[in-house]
Amino acid sequence: MNSVGRYFFVVLSCVLFIYGGNSRVLAQETEALFEEASVDWFLSGDAQWKFASDVLVGTIQSGSGMVMTKRKYTDFVLNLEFKPDSTINSGIFIHCANKELSATDCYEINIWDLHPNQENRTGAIVGRLRPLAHVVTLNKWNSYEIKIQKDHIQVWINGVLTADLYDQNLKDGYIALQAAGSGEIRFRNVGIRNLE
Repeated sequence: MNSVGRYFFVVLSCVLFIYGGNSRVLAQETEALFEEASVDWFLSGDAQWKFASDVLVGTIQSGSGMVMTKRKYTDFVLNLEFKPDSTINSGIFIHCANKELSATDCYEINIWDLHPNQENRTGAIVGRLRPLAHVVTLNKWNSYEIKIQKDHIQVWINGVLTADLYDQNLKDGYIALQAAGSGEIRFRNVGIRNLE
């Protein structure tokens, strides 16, 4: 190998070492949300929230309640598991403009298989997009993956794509979990990975 070849070999090795060796630094870490000991979220409304074996349990008899992050998020992938009973009206709210629940000032990704208007059932983005697929979620653990990047929102339940929407109305905001109506909703393994 001549001197020029050796030079490029050394440079290439250094580049691979720097980027390969620091791949964990370059990759975005997943941040846990709504943990029991965290002060990064608050609760509001009529629902009762408690932890049982690292599961966040929301119960309600009437009205509406929520847990919500204290900071806003922009582009991210949100993963969580949820277990709704047959009577609960629940949902995940993202990009909330204010510290309150609103289907117009948040993107509401619904959890309510038996919604009277099936265009807003589980997997829908309420008032914006009906679900692309009907996934039955009652009384069992399910996974939600919600990805929002710039104006593109995608939602999967148990690996099934239920929403694919382009919308420019809400640029960033708070994240909330809801319990409304009556019944019980359980959440666990809530994590967010920033895409910024």
